[in-house]
Amino acid sequence: MEVVLAKSLGFCFGVKRAVETVYSQTGKDEDIYTYGAVVNNEEVVEDLKKKGVKVIENREELKKIKKGTVIIRAHGVAREIYGQIESQGLKLVDATCPFVKRIHEIVVRESAAGKRIVVAGNPGHPEVEGIIGWSETPAVVLESVEDARNYTQKDNKAICMVSQTTFNYNKFQYIVEIFEKKVYNVSVANTICNATEERQKEARKLAASVDAMIVIGGRHSSNTRKLFEICREECAYTYFIQTLDDLHLELPKSVRLVGITAGASTPNNIIEEVQNYVRINF
Repeated sequence: MEVVLAKSLGFCFGVKRAVETVYSQTGKDEDIYTYGAVVNNEEVVEDLKKKGVKVIENREELKKIKKGTVIIRAHGVAREIYGQIESQGLKLVDATCPFVKRIHEIVVRESAAGKRIVVAGNPGHPEVEGIIGWSETPAVVLESVEDARNYTQKDNKAICMVSQTTFNYNKFQYIVEIFEKKVYNVSVANTICNATEERQKEARKLAASVDAMIVIGGRHSSNTRKLFEICREECAYTYFIQTLDDLHLELPKSVRLVGITAGASTPNNIIEEVQNYVRINF
């Protein structure tokens, strides 16, 4: 069985930076917290937990913290969270991905100018919740092309459209085209991370050339889920796993070439374990 790895897989720049930031804070004689899981990978979060890092899930839990350091996760948070951390006298370490930070800056600037913010992304995702939390005007989240088609606007308010950094690139282009055809006064900032865009293109190309495809990543990882959807469009035998323990391949004897890609929050050691197992056992 031949195994082919995607050129771009595993920790992206923003995730690597955030994870290293948290690890650098461990071992100190103080309480360390992250606001939300630093990345959407249970193995990474569990390892940090063993080193004493606690996860704060919401503002109510944050209110109970009396001392220590709070690290902002890679996905970023709403502006009000920064204010709450500072008002409670806690030390703040910001590990927000710089590409997410850029979106916050665009949203602050454009909403301050009176524009309505439209975000192409997954409602309820931590990154999206953080983005809309920087808008000075009510923000709208569109998850699908159908959402864009159904969107209506009674006034002529100008729109600024941004995207979640891990949003499906092709889907974002469709949404933009729909808005442009509706002749809305819209300015578009393609804020999909270059690494995400490149990773999706590579995954599609690889999946189209192999007999089976394995996508590795956290169960709650948005970017990994999108990689899985893209690969499944090109390859019928596509599997989504979190670790080697989840790998239960049922492949026809004709399968000779297996491709592997992984989400932006997947550690290299898990990728290597899966790769070696498939090469040896199939």
